[in-house]
Amino acid sequence: MLGTQAAERLPMPAPTPAPSATSRRRAGRPTAAVLDQDGITTAALQLISRKGYDGLTMAGLARSLGVAPSALYNHVSSKDDVLVLLEDHLAAMVDVSAFGVEPWDVAVRQWAWSYRDVFSEHTPLIPIIAVLPVANAPKTLAMYEAVTAGFREAGFPEERIISAIVALEAFVFGAAYDVTAPEDIFDAGNLADQVPNFTAAVDRLALEKHERPTDVAFSLGLEALISGFGTLRG
Repeated sequence: MLGTQAAERLPMPAPTPAPSATSRRRAGRPTAAVLDQDGITTAALQLISRKGYDGLTMAGLARSLGVAPSALYNHVSSKDDVLVLLEDHLAAMVDVSAFGVEPWDVAVRQWAWSYRDVFSEHTPLIPIIAVLPVANAPKTLAMYEAVTAGFREAGFPEERIISAIVALEAFVFGAAYDVTAPEDIFDAGNLADQVPNFTAAVDRLALEKHERPTDVAFSLGLEALISGFGTLRG
């Protein structure tokens, strides 16, 4: 029959493939986050920026990453490990490239300004990182190594190098807070008449609109430190 013969000549349709695991997977966010140190560091910084240092807990960090705490503990064994990651992350952003290349005072100046600017963006971490041991923090140690080598090459007394770095850091950390201070922090308000010298100085500073007061203060203090430390060089 013609109908039967035609049917025999028509190609048979290809069988419909069974749905694969990929095609069955729901589109959108994966069910579990892929963890690595960079992701943990970024999430911890975001958590601290929202809730402050006290808001950084392992349980809270795991929730922000969308994983179970047990998964987080596969990558960091404690909150201290997370803090070391944060310490290293910030230290790696500080510019030490001028040490060994530029004169000592230029290198210190570049390092200190960079240090202040980095930590002015992360002031909640200053009280923690300022006293956090540097063991097991390779990027932090690399920063200190570059600075220490620069001081030694400039003829700085070796027994004074660490003390000088600590003094500079103390100034830098305080200045980082100053960057975020309100512009009217020194406004005496209704008591202005009782402190005429202070009020006049504050008013005079306010006239210097071409420079940020925080930058003027930092530059003044930093240059004094560089000048004073410079006298110790051999």
